[in-house]
Amino acid sequence: MRSSRSSTIAGLTLVVALAAVSSSSAHRRDEYLQAARIAIDPDAVHLELDLTPGISVAGDVLAAIDADGNGTLARSEADAYVRQVLRGVTLAVDGRPIETRIAGSSFPPVEAVRQGEGAIRMRMTASLPELAAGAHHLQFANAHRPDIGVYLSNALVPASARVSITDQQRDVDQRTLDVTFFLHPARNRSGARSPLVDLSVVVAAVAVLWFARRVSATATGPDRSSRGARR
Repeated sequence: MRSSRSSTIAGLTLVVALAAVSSSSAHRRDEYLQAARIAIDPDAVHLELDLTPGISVAGDVLAAIDADGNGTLARSEADAYVRQVLRGVTLAVDGRPIETRIAGSSFPPVEAVRQGEGAIRMRMTASLPELAAGAHHLQFANAHRPDIGVYLSNALVPASARVSITDQQRDVDQRTLDVTFFLHPARNRSGARSPLVDLSVVVAAVAVLWFARRVSATATGPDRSSRGARR
């Protein structure tokens, strides 16, 4: 589960991103806004994608989803569209593609989409290969509906203290995003001590015991000599 702090940051990131688009294009009626937010964990990448068609392209988008044209979006039609979007999304780490899977989706009412107010929300996830501590690159690309699409892409503040985002580079259309992140070494499990720590404790205990025996031998030596002389 993500922390409330990370959830708040994610929300603020979306607000800022949408505000930036509003100031430049006011989400024009003929555009299909696609906003991607990427969260990097030590072992996985989580992608949230919001797609909001403008009024003049809403009919085109709905036609691509509503395959039978009956004016309603069946679950099977929604799932088919999610898979279509997924085919246009790619993720790679250090130049190596990683498999992206659907984690969930939600579709607004058809009327909301027609009015340019409904956002289709998709959640995707991808497992990362085992990465060594150090700097790495995550590459994201979105090729869905470039004929009408406008794009946003941002990496969120990581929920894990092991991950630090150090740089984000986008192309001019924000269809691609290259995130440089640093993976910090994993800490020992709670309650577990390093073997080196255990070894140092043993060595220290042996040294203390040896020193105690030397002191004891020195202290008892004269008494033994005295007893021998009296005999």
